[in-house]
Amino acid sequence: MAARAQKFVCQNCGAACARWTGKCEACGEWNTLVEEGAEGPRRSMRKGRPFIIEALKGDSREAPRLPSGITEFDRVTGGGLVRGSVLLLGGDPGIGKSTLLLDVAAAFARKRHRAVYISGEEAVAQVRLRAERLGLADAPVEVAAETSVEDIVATLSQGLAPQLLVIDSIQTMWTQTVEASPGTVTQVRGSAGELIRFAKRSGAAVILVGHVTKDGQIAGPRVVEHMVDAVMAFEGEGSQQFRILRAIKNRFGPTDEIGVFEMTGAGLREVANPSELFLSERDLGSPGTAVFAGIEGTRPLLVEIQALVAPTPLGTPRRAVVGWDPNRLSMVLAVLDAHCGVRLSGHDVYLNVAGGLRIQEPAADLAAAAALVSSLAHAPLPADAVYFGEVSLSGAVRPVAQTAPRLKEAQKLGFTKAVVPEAARNEAPEGFALSAIGTLASLVAEIAHEGTPAPRRLGAREG
Repeated sequence: MAARAQKFVCQNCGAACARWTGKCEACGEWNTLVEEGAEGPRRSMRKGRPFIIEALKGDSREAPRLPSGITEFDRVTGGGLVRGSVLLLGGDPGIGKSTLLLDVAAAFARKRHRAVYISGEEAVAQVRLRAERLGLADAPVEVAAETSVEDIVATLSQGLAPQLLVIDSIQTMWTQTVEASPGTVTQVRGSAGELIRFAKRSGAAVILVGHVTKDGQIAGPRVVEHMVDAVMAFEGEGSQQFRILRAIKNRFGPTDEIGVFEMTGAGLREVANPSELFLSERDLGSPGTAVFAGIEGTRPLLVEIQALVAPTPLGTPRRAVVGWDPNRLSMVLAVLDAHCGVRLSGHDVYLNVAGGLRIQEPAADLAAAAALVSSLAHAPLPADAVYFGEVSLSGAVRPVAQTAPRLKEAQKLGFTKAVVPEAARNEAPEGFALSAIGTLASLVAEIAHEGTPAPRRLGAREG
């Protein structure tokens, strides 16, 4: 009898190789290769059975989506969970994934939908304690502590199928069809496949919880992200009370929407107006702060960008960024140096997006540049002004989309002025002043005129 072939699978990216090499050639991680049995082709004596092929057009007796009633969660999912869909939720340990999903399960159960919460990490008594702390003990959610996928599917296949099934977490599940330890790439992939088949067969919406690695990626095989219908990330800093639910992939909805929650002693609370919350503790009159009017999905969002520029005693100045793309900061610094006469080669630069939010759109270039120049020139920016616009490599300020919603949100929160690209000159709402600029140099000159005069050139070293 021939020996069974073996292969080594990386537990970080899922790549397979024939021998152990210490370092994964695909992702570059060390000591992540684990020996597993190779899955060869399986022979089956069962003949294929015919199935029904239906027309694309037809009457649907059931609603295509199941809204949970939690506005921020439904916004990110596209209006609710689709029947028979599978969603993967990732996030750092302790960020609040289990708390969020227990809230979602309770909301479904209170709408007379069958909701089942399967925990592979906690006992039923521990889940009940969390439900009591969150005030959800009266919700008719069914709870179990189980890790065998076959037992879970067999139990839920009896009687009425659940409308919602939460698996916390997929790394703790194991299936008998795979010869590997729980948590390995092969087991996670096999367990996810069994649960996906159950979801398609029964019509239940399944949410899988996934742990993340130290670099923020969902642990286990990346192929699971391709198997599921939607991937959500629950983001936030442990020291911040804000939590951001962001869609990374969604076959049934947008991928640029975010939901904002606030972590309190009684659990997560929805934030209906995140702009007001992000700006609630703004330090007025301090140099180095600018308010950015951004867009996340369909929602306008105002957030404070903080900058600190200080002389450095080091040969190589530091560049630290939190909440923004470091490459984008490097580009803005290069434009300031080349076209605006602002030399920061002898200064440390620190940039932070207040509230723990991560900005991804290039419209934040103008606000970041204004905060940097304000800090360098010791010139506080107007407290009632917002900034947005994309900075090109030539120093020009390019227009951005959805100017009207940005200005409307700013006006609603009491702002009366906006510094915008020239193309948005005629889009100001009534009673709102616009300062349209064509180049970044004009903004730098205006800010520097109000600040402390430099002995030579703005940002230049003395002596």
